[in-house]
Amino acid sequence: MKIVIANWKMNLLSQEAAAFCQAFKAGYTPKAGCEAGIAPPATLLHQVSALLAGSSVQVYAQNAYFEPKGAFTGEISMSQVKDAGCHGVILGHSERRHIFGETDENLVKKLKSAWECELMPVLCIGETLTQRDAGFTLDVLHKQLEVLKVTGPGPLVLAYEPVWAIGTGRVAEPVQIEEVHAFIHDELWHLWHDRGLDIPIQYGGSVTPENFDGILAVPFVSGGLVGGASLDPAKFQKLIGQAQATV
Repeated sequence: MKIVIANWKMNLLSQEAAAFCQAFKAGYTPKAGCEAGIAPPATLLHQVSALLAGSSVQVYAQNAYFEPKGAFTGEISMSQVKDAGCHGVILGHSERRHIFGETDENLVKKLKSAWECELMPVLCIGETLTQRDAGFTLDVLHKQLEVLKVTGPGPLVLAYEPVWAIGTGRVAEPVQIEEVHAFIHDELWHLWHDRGLDIPIQYGGSVTPENFDGILAVPFVSGGLVGGASLDPAKFQKLIGQAQATV
């Protein structure tokens, strides 16, 4: 299974989102074994879900809180995300971790809450440049993956996003991606045994149509979590086509 998700981050307004969905749907043909997804800002979840209805393109929230409701100004709950038409939710993105202080403790609660609301979590992990240069990449990933020891097994997509490659134009070399994805695959087996082997492992970090073929050729890469390139419907269409060609 290949999964390619567009993470729009804090981009696009209503008219822009409508134009994107119209252009993308016009050229999109689904293919078994390859799932396309879009993660718009929270303000656009209802609209994008409605625009993509019947297309087989899944909608993901970029974040959600673990409490079901209450006095949590500025947050949205997993049930509200589900009510907006979402299939899943991105959790633990490096920008959430490093800018907004997302903790592993909260991620455990968010994963459990997502499962309770029948949402597919996309759990992001990745190291900073300082951590990579110091040789701590696998140690960092091991620690980040330990949240799955606490939660126990459940539906999941894993996304490896080296922090130093997000929005920088730099992309990890195939040999670096292969080392990490093989490590994650082994870690998932140790954590969840056979259930861990079925988890798709995406790559994210300055993914473009120019480098995606090489990334998809790396063992244990099951698609991409795409930032900047996903804001252009033609580029995102190309990325989906590249993933479809591998299944």
